[in-house]
Amino acid sequence: MICDRNIVCVASNWSDHPTSKHHVMRILAERNNVLWVNFHASRRPQLNTRDTRLMLQRLRQARAGTRRVAPNIDVLSPLLLPFPESRVARCFNQRALVRQIKAALRRLPDRPLQLWLFTPDVPELIHLLPTERVVYYCVDDFAAFSGFNEALIARLELRTIRASDLVITTSASLYEQRRALHTNTHLVPHGVDFEHFASAPELPTAAAPEDIRRVTRPVLGYFGLISDYVDLELLSQAARRKPEWSFVLVGDVRRDVSVIAGLPNVHLLGGRPYEQLPAYCRCFDVGLIPFSMNRLTRAVNPIKLREYLAAGLPVVSSPLPAVLAYRPAVQVAETLDEFIAACESALTAAATEHYSARQALVRGESWRARVELLAGLTPKQA
Repeated sequence: MICDRNIVCVASNWSDHPTSKHHVMRILAERNNVLWVNFHASRRPQLNTRDTRLMLQRLRQARAGTRRVAPNIDVLSPLLLPFPESRVARCFNQRALVRQIKAALRRLPDRPLQLWLFTPDVPELIHLLPTERVVYYCVDDFAAFSGFNEALIARLELRTIRASDLVITTSASLYEQRRALHTNTHLVPHGVDFEHFASAPELPTAAAPEDIRRVTRPVLGYFGLISDYVDLELLSQAARRKPEWSFVLVGDVRRDVSVIAGLPNVHLLGGRPYEQLPAYCRCFDVGLIPFSMNRLTRAVNPIKLREYLAAGLPVVSSPLPAVLAYRPAVQVAETLDEFIAACESALTAAATEHYSARQALVRGESWRARVELLAGLTPKQA
């Protein structure tokens, strides 16, 4: 296991819903000091309510300075200019990042430094910090995200990959693309907070959150961001075809949801704390991953897949390459007819098969096991 190091982790907001970077860094922080850097300059903001709210949040975080958020984890929120195409802005951001990271590191024990990048577009940091190891942890095809400058992200990611000692990818698609660019590229799929979600089937009925208690079963549930990669049109059609089913979506809304918002059997509950997700899983009969099939989603390895299975749920998913190995516990579907048939099959499984068989599929895929694997990977030789 990696120990007695200072680890600078450049990633999205620490306060976001926990993803791979949160789980990995919490475990590494048991034996190391972690400086988490909130990076917010990958895309130009738009003139809308959500981006205005995000900018105000980031201003408040920057004013707060470096803060301790967990044992051995400090969060730095540098004030950056969100204009990635501007050379002036990038130069300013580079200087601000390096200056503030070095200042924060001076408050930590004098230890060897590692740089872990969960964002592809800050290759400048690699040569400006005195690191013993640089890890690029690639969890998405970032250039495919809406709002990002595809050509710019691709150029910056290439620089990041070539300057890193180790490249980690979380799906086969990402691995195949990036191993052609770096000889020390590894595929390490996402893990799961198994014990957290495995508690779901044994929770008492009284533990059900108030906002889902009166929802008519069967419940086909989804948790996660409701963003442009979620196929709301498919859910809308399914809800109309099957009015006796309830579709529950738990997560922050980041797109127009008018296509489903007025349907009586669709319930948009909004974002909920990570700690409450097992209680919602207890009320689901099936876990859904209804993603539109495109360049972005073909490269994802959805963390919720293993979380649903750890909670004992049968899963219905779009035919993402990363989910296929878990069939038949996971039913795949793309068209409406396929989706309805897959949900019917999953509901039968929920009623007739014991949840422990689905849990067994991911019992050995904990985040701790993943971090131990990561720790054993060696950097490229000079």
